[in-house]
Amino acid sequence: MRDAGGAPGWCERLVRDPRFRRWAARFPLTRSHVRHEGEAIFDIVSGFAQSQVLRVLVELRVLHLVEGRPREIGALARELPLPDDRAEILIRGGVALGLLRLSRGRVRLSLRGAALLGVPGLEEMIRHHDILYRDLSDPVAFFRGEVETELAGFWPYVFGQGGEAGAEDSARYSRLMAESQILVAEDTLAAIDLRGVSRLVDVGGGTGMFLAHVAGALPHADLVLFDLPQVMGPARAALEGQGLGGRITFAPGNFRHDDLPEGADAITLVRVLYDHPDVVVRTLLSRARAALSPGGRLIVSEPMTGGDAPHVAGDIYFALYCMAMRTGRARAPGRIAELLREAGFGEIRIARSSRPFVTSVVEGRAV
Repeated sequence: MRDAGGAPGWCERLVRDPRFRRWAARFPLTRSHVRHEGEAIFDIVSGFAQSQVLRVLVELRVLHLVEGRPREIGALARELPLPDDRAEILIRGGVALGLLRLSRGRVRLSLRGAALLGVPGLEEMIRHHDILYRDLSDPVAFFRGEVETELAGFWPYVFGQGGEAGAEDSARYSRLMAESQILVAEDTLAAIDLRGVSRLVDVGGGTGMFLAHVAGALPHADLVLFDLPQVMGPARAALEGQGLGGRITFAPGNFRHDDLPEGADAITLVRVLYDHPDVVVRTLLSRARAALSPGGRLIVSEPMTGGDAPHVAGDIYFALYCMAMRTGRARAPGRIAELLREAGFGEIRIARSSRPFVTSVVEGRAV
């Protein structure tokens, strides 16, 4: 709240007053709120340390060591390749994060820890964060755009050049993208209704993880994978390994220069737009509009920002990740809707996302 002249409002001045804060911390009607806000502020301040504890827990597979096998804390500490006192600090850090439970000196996996282990690709993503940590070592320079980010060299396909990563790192990153696509595919299909779709083209579909899920939802539809020529080999191998090679038509191309396969009544863009600037997105959406049959649907599914209600997933995590990738940006659903309208789409629907930290969905029809 601010006064008309722009000076901090009276509420802000009151909260900044040490005497008021001391009083509010003691007063029965306000002390729980003061404590809650204090804890929230400290979580923000200490977030960098929490992420490092998480990284070490994953790297040393501590959660796996106690999965289904509770361990005495001292014995578990001695099993880790760390000095005993530091290993115990790490274990207690895991308890503080809610990933482990400590009861009567024995360490167990918590329900939250079990959920983390059960999310496809999540551990690999946490390991992958070490690159982003290095890119953020000078955060002010990062926000100024003065950092030649290491993460930008890890994207294998954006520039059609295979990226700058080595073979092992590139394979690791591709595996990460495929594994993390599972949740995205599940949430996307839960947010849309594909009944009546007879031909679906998935643009930028990588190794075909999303199309593999679509194949189960549309057992009789014609499915087409459109992506760069160098992606076709790994995609064909992955889909044939799932017994789907005969169901998929492989269409190599580059949407920056090539038209999309025509005659589709649905085109999907799953985790594609946020890898590109607006000028490329406009080109892609125009090509999608031209390729769709009249009334055909365009479905966009990817991490998005919160628009007028910023949230941590979209407006911090994915926003910074896209900045480090140096290729695109996370956008609000409303912004994507605007771009769809500009390209000639109508009947635009912003689906309610059950897990915006996984994906959000916007769809429109060719008019």
